[in-house]
Amino acid sequence: METFIPQIPLADFFDLILDWLTDALAGVTRAIATVVRTAMSDTVDFLTWLPPWVVILVVIAAAWWVAGKKVGIGAGIGLLLVWNIGLWEPTMSTVVLVLLSTLVAVAIGIPIGLLGGLYNRFYTVIKPILDFMQTMPAFVYLIPAIPFFGLGTVAAMFSTVIFSIPPVIRLTALGIRQIDRELIEASDAFGSTTMQKLTKVQIPVATPTIMAGVNQTIMLALSMVVIAAMIGAGGLGGEVLRAIQRLQAGMGFAAGIAVVILAIIIDRVTQALGTKSKAAE
Repeated sequence: METFIPQIPLADFFDLILDWLTDALAGVTRAIATVVRTAMSDTVDFLTWLPPWVVILVVIAAAWWVAGKKVGIGAGIGLLLVWNIGLWEPTMSTVVLVLLSTLVAVAIGIPIGLLGGLYNRFYTVIKPILDFMQTMPAFVYLIPAIPFFGLGTVAAMFSTVIFSIPPVIRLTALGIRQIDRELIEASDAFGSTTMQKLTKVQIPVATPTIMAGVNQTIMLALSMVVIAAMIGAGGLGGEVLRAIQRLQAGMGFAAGIAVVILAIIIDRVTQALGTKSKAAE
């Protein structure tokens, strides 16, 4: 005998919540969208107004200073290739979207990670949420972005921030939690306040781990930017999507190479920053 089990209206429940949030936060999201869209547009316009060789020289100098001669020269060669194959403007759009998304993710994620590292109960609460966020398929994050911000770069940035924020939260909390008890006890013995202990002991010691989280957040943001082309992100992701729609394998491969070049440059520079912070301990 078959038993009837009523179906849980999970999809309807989420639709109801999303509709309510969209209506309740319409004014806020509209204001945020205006500010973010203006900031991104102005930054992209400025970078594309500058001669490409100026931007390349600045990147070479910065990468050389942070990560060494090899990385600086490699960054210059990679960006010259991007310029040569006619993908300079899409690359600048992608860089701006990745950097702004990363700044927002880091600004939100590090304080949450610090709280998770300092308070066990708080970490117990956020840990399953982070697990959920990291196992959710990336395409799902595009769905709520559209009702809040519509199609375009703002929705792409929103979904990119949500997708890329878990590593910086998790690794910040890990960096704080794995500090030796002896250091904490020594700072307590010297009469340090909670804020002094955090700013002069815990954060400096945990900086290499925190930088590893920032590195992973940037890499996830870069991967999400390509996916976010489906909701109007543009940039290199838009070039890849256009190549798929037109079955132009060469165009897609060229845009993919540009993404790889950006990923390598950013990865090497952020890794070098983490290494320098570890050596400075």
